Amino acid sequence: MSCKCGKTCAPVESPANICTTEDKAKCGCGPAPEATPLTGKNFTATRNACKLCAPLGACLAFRGIEGCLPFLHGSQGCATYIRRYMISHFREPMDIASSNFGEESVVFGGRGNLNEGLKHVIEGYKPKVIGIATTCLAETIGDDVHMYVKDFIKENEGSISIPHLLHASTPSYAGSHADGYQWAVRAIVDQLAVDGPNEKFIGVFPGMISPADLRHLREIMDDFGMQFSIVPDYSDPLDGPVWGEYHRIPEGGTPVSEISKLGRASAIIELASTIADKQSAATLLDEKFSTAVFRVGLPIGIRQSDKFYKVLEQITGRPTPAKHAGERGRLIDAYVDGHKYAFGKKVVIFGEEDFVVGLTAFCAEIGLKPVLCASGGKSGKLKTCIRDAAPELDPETEILEGVDFAEIEVAVNHLKPDLLIGNSKGFSVSRKTSVPLVRVGFPIHDRVSGSRTLHLGYRGAQRLFDTLVDKLMEMKQDGNDIGYTYI
Repeated sequence: MSCKCGKTCAPVESPANICTTEDKAKCGCGPAPEATPLTGKNFTATRNACKLCAPLGACLAFRGIEGCLPFLHGSQGCATYIRRYMISHFREPMDIASSNFGEESVVFGGRGNLNEGLKHVIEGYKPKVIGIATTCLAETIGDDVHMYVKDFIKENEGSISIPHLLHASTPSYAGSHADGYQWAVRAIVDQLAVDGPNEKFIGVFPGMISPADLRHLREIMDDFGMQFSIVPDYSDPLDGPVWGEYHRIPEGGTPVSEISKLGRASAIIELASTIADKQSAATLLDEKFSTAVFRVGLPIGIRQSDKFYKVLEQITGRPTPAKHAGERGRLIDAYVDGHKYAFGKKVVIFGEEDFVVGLTAFCAEIGLKPVLCASGGKSGKLKTCIRDAAPELDPETEILEGVDFAEIEVAVNHLKPDLLIGNSKGFSVSRKTSVPLVRVGFPIHDRVSGSRTLHLGYRGAQRLFDTLVDKLMEMKQDGNDIGYTYI
């Protein structure tokens, strides 16, 4: 149908022939503004971010140090938001202190607030360690927290018992929660690890994984008979047993004494794919102490787990224990049993970049067809790392970084996947598009299993495979009017 403007108001193949917003003002026709989604170069704001703030990741890392209380240098709202956000996932208490900026702090700096806050925390909590992370506000006004901490120690030494004070710079405008986590881990190692005679001791930097994953990693390392330390280890502080009485700082975490030994470790294993050298604690140890570093991606699925186990075999000189070889064999058998249900089903995967790399490699090896791999992170390495981890991936698979859920929703409507695989923040996309969501990773706010969701190793792959195939079978069963009991 032609209009006064000489264009067409009905949908046509060529967008050039459709009435624009300006045309609509002239003749009252053409598409509504929302009919053309604003993505990529057409839109710069974030809508429903596919990432979280950097101090959140830092607080998670600090919680994995024994006796550590996270402390945010900034406004009270940041600490409250992060504390509540993490409680909703882990279902455990999570205290986070704050220097509680007000208008005066913004204008004149937050040194006084930081000093006062540290004194209160030391008196009230008696922590072994205080992990200080900076918020956007403190970074924007240029507070020199490193200098403030040094001055605080100088001014108060002798009058109060000062714990280890660790500081990480974590502005959210420079990175995501995954970046904040890595910055904090690097800062912890930089400020605590010391040189000395080499020891038969392995350090492991696991990345952002679940408490269940951390426990499984410990089990694997124990079975290889190694002396090791996982840094950080928040499995007990954020997934511990019920208490008879409240603990202000939960038990568990990596002791400072073990972190200090990292400079003398015989080897370091870092589970990461997209991490930059300037973020990497392993790279720092290599630069400072010439420590041997082994970097492998998150061991999700058989192929990635095989790489991890081969590193352990290389370091220890021992074969993979029979228990784990048996798990691998049963997993292969399960792949065969479930292949006909998984093969060719289209999936969209989203989350932290390293997690997306591991999940994509796993999905590709079980016959699923990833059509979109997306992350809010901006490492610049996502596409290369995914192609390296899953060389059989379809060349047409879209791999996007720095995206939000509004852009993911547009892609889902276009790609028509069978499943979404990611955290619970993707539920809004699932609901709008009627594509089922399988919840993995962080955060999982609308289920109680977040802390106990296992992803890593052969055992984690078995759990993921069973969950995904069972979901596909359930969808097939529910979508049939007859109601077959055999699928």
